[in-house]
Amino acid sequence: MLTKRQSGILLHPTSLAGAEGSGTLGEEAFAFVDFLVSAGQSVWQILPLGPTGFGDCPYSSFSAFAGNPDLISLSGLVRLGDLKASDLPPQGPQGNRVDFEACRATRTPVLQKAAQHFLTAKTTNQRHQNFSDFCQQQASWLNDYAFYRAMRCAQRQRSWQEWPKSLRDRHESALHQGGTELAAEIALEKYLQFVFFEQWAALKSYANRKGVQIFGDLPIFVAYDSADVWANRDLFQLDIEGQPHLVAGVPPDYFSEDGQLWGNPLYDWDHMREDGYAWWKARLQWNLQLFDLVRIDHFRGFEACWAVPAQEKTAINGTWQTGPGADFFQRIKQALGDLALIAEDLGVITPAVRQLRDQFSLPGMKILQFAFDSGPKNPYLPHQYPRNAVVYTGTHDNTTSRAWWESLPAEGKQQVRDYLGTPCRDMPWPLIRCALASTARLAIFPVQDCLRLGSDARMNQPGTALGNWNWRLIQDQLDPAIALRLAHLCEQFDRCTMEKIK
Repeated sequence: MLTKRQSGILLHPTSLAGAEGSGTLGEEAFAFVDFLVSAGQSVWQILPLGPTGFGDCPYSSFSAFAGNPDLISLSGLVRLGDLKASDLPPQGPQGNRVDFEACRATRTPVLQKAAQHFLTAKTTNQRHQNFSDFCQQQASWLNDYAFYRAMRCAQRQRSWQEWPKSLRDRHESALHQGGTELAAEIALEKYLQFVFFEQWAALKSYANRKGVQIFGDLPIFVAYDSADVWANRDLFQLDIEGQPHLVAGVPPDYFSEDGQLWGNPLYDWDHMREDGYAWWKARLQWNLQLFDLVRIDHFRGFEACWAVPAQEKTAINGTWQTGPGADFFQRIKQALGDLALIAEDLGVITPAVRQLRDQFSLPGMKILQFAFDSGPKNPYLPHQYPRNAVVYTGTHDNTTSRAWWESLPAEGKQQVRDYLGTPCRDMPWPLIRCALASTARLAIFPVQDCLRLGSDARMNQPGTALGNWNWRLIQDQLDPAIALRLAHLCEQFDRCTMEKIK
């Protein structure tokens, strides 16, 4: 449950402006924390941090536990002595788009060099002990993940389903042989995870000391091509060959008339219940160490999820499959205590989903872009909000609020003006003001809305596989005038709560 009035900004770290080809956890991330403080903001919301695969989508990761090496700051590795300044790649022109493939091609040999220097050092220090401790403490997921990534590379980036049967089915002899042959590659993957979480811990500690909470994002489903599914096939609805009969998606909705066919394997909740949802407990416990708040993407899947036959080309012909419901959250709460979770409750939400959310006092989400098209009883209008809620101008799945406003017909614009009581000449600032003035205890707005950017700054178009997630700030785009304006509004609406986080 949210207990105080706060506000924050949604910005994924890859979108930070900086010296490298993509935003990282380096100097630019610390500078953004400083911007948040100057703007009176106490929350930084991000997208999932896992290593991304096809399409660079942060919601489709090779692991539910690992971090994304794309975010490792190379200059940070220079300061730690794993690299020399001369090892850094030359800086190219920085635009407002990230070319992830080009970034990886440039960064991979540099990261390999850093790993080799660290792992073959003739002297040991506290960081080497920290590395050993990390590998031991995170062995439950790290060993499988590092093997999986190393073997996937050896198998020419083929999915585990296409590996030789002995590796696909995790025969002990094949795993032992593979682990021996790929020992150096496996060590590299463990190093990358160590330095990722080393840098993440430093950033989170800095943010918390400054009074800024980190608001993370946890996708309910995992990718089929992931270490999680390969290492835990019994937790998913797969046949004896490891193939899914049904996959996850959502029915036709606001975003897509064909629905969204995600393709994730579905959980075998009955099997998970037998050990008290141990895999989920470990996943949530890890995320609650990494973040101060965690949004569960597609929360409604715990009540029921849209199950689509695997051979379908769209999500239209699916059926609702019952989830674990209250039993899941009761057991998680017994194990972990009160949970700092936010329920992403958008889409087809039934009374049963709302009951599950409210039974455990989980805040839901309110989107202002959805608020003005169906009269005064629209649940997204601020006068309908409960206090235990998060209000957004828009999310990463929406177009920017300026583009939304410009797309409205004249009648729709007048409805917005009438409700907000303003001519809306500098939209979306009236929408930001409305969010901050609302009774919802947490208000969040994408950084694109603070900058009044158009549709070309959209982060994601749901239902499309390519061309998303690559928008990026340009240097000095976040100027002090924006911070001053936000800080003034936050003070006006009692959202300046810059307390140090213990």
